[in-house]
Amino acid sequence: MAENEARDLGADRTLLLVDDDEPFLRRLERAMDKRGFEVEAASSVAAGIAIATARPTAYAVVDLRLEDGNGLDVVETLREKRPDARIVVLTGYGAIATAVAAVKIGATDYLSKPADANDITNALLAKGDELPPPPDNPMSADRVRWEHIQRVYELCDRNVSETARRLNMHRRTLQRILAKRSPR
Repeated sequence: MAENEARDLGADRTLLLVDDDEPFLRRLERAMDKRGFEVEAASSVAAGIAIATARPTAYAVVDLRLEDGNGLDVVETLREKRPDARIVVLTGYGAIATAVAAVKIGATDYLSKPADANDITNALLAKGDELPPPPDNPMSADRVRWEHIQRVYELCDRNVSETARRLNMHRRTLQRILAKRSPR
């Protein structure tokens, strides 16, 4: 870890991670630990709120949609307990409305998955109104479209007809897209 990166964290390096994707949570936990954060992980809204209430952290990365509720509840609790906390909301369901809601409740930034540890660290450590630098390898427009289609398909319990209806596309077109490999 670079010397200036350790200084940027400040004296309180506590970080709360809340995500119900267990493999992602563990990878991010290890990556943020290597960057000098003192990480506490939770895989549910209830566990995240319990940690935020008992030991409010200086930093937080919270998934928006969790199995037992909405991650914004964790953001709200942490903001009440620790107004100076820097909070990044992470989600695979990126939409302007949810980004606005997250920022209004007190999130410092909002990132769409897949975000890597560098993107998250940059967002957490950005000073004031300074924006974090753009990602080194942003997703292509084709990849973003493919990811969105996959999310809607999963939300519809892999029902092609329902997914096609919600995406306002022909069922056969959707089947062809789903049969292809993901774009880079």
